[in-house]
Amino acid sequence: MAQDLLAAHKAGRVEVAIGRASDYFGPRGGAQSNLGDLVFPALLAGRTATVLGDPDQPHTYTFIPDIGESLALLGSHPDAPGRIWHLPNDPHTRTTRELVDLAHRATGRPGSARLRRMPTLALYALGTVNRTVRELIEMQYEFAEPFIVDSSLIRDRLGAVATPLEEALEQTAAAYRTRT
Repeated sequence: MAQDLLAAHKAGRVEVAIGRASDYFGPRGGAQSNLGDLVFPALLAGRTATVLGDPDQPHTYTFIPDIGESLALLGSHPDAPGRIWHLPNDPHTRTTRELVDLAHRATGRPGSARLRRMPTLALYALGTVNRTVRELIEMQYEFAEPFIVDSSLIRDRLGAVATPLEEALEQTAAAYRTRT
């Protein structure tokens, strides 16, 4: 699909700029985010957070407000059309465990975060009755090995930068705090 859109752009039929985000997190990230409903409510309540896949693999995440701002930039910047852009994320990819620890600090709770990995068998069992979980099973490969996305092109060419990770996690914690 992306190649068809870029071919249409090259042929002069449409103006196309494609933005791609890594796994996302942030306010209203919800159950679809690995750093969403299974992490923040648990951390805020002092319970164990749950994540998909190996929490000790480096994994790139993109902050939801950065996605929106960057898509708006792609729609207005004269140099954006004609290519695929990876939307901005923290240039120093960390493990999911490191991010959960930072999220725990952002909730203001003392001590270290407790973290567990969602058992694969539980995913398959839940997937039989929940379509969203069924879709997550297909994405498990992203969490089994390093998943690193380089967004330096959009930063260097268009000036889009990611919200500092600690700030993004604090905003996410604040959004979850107001939900409870």
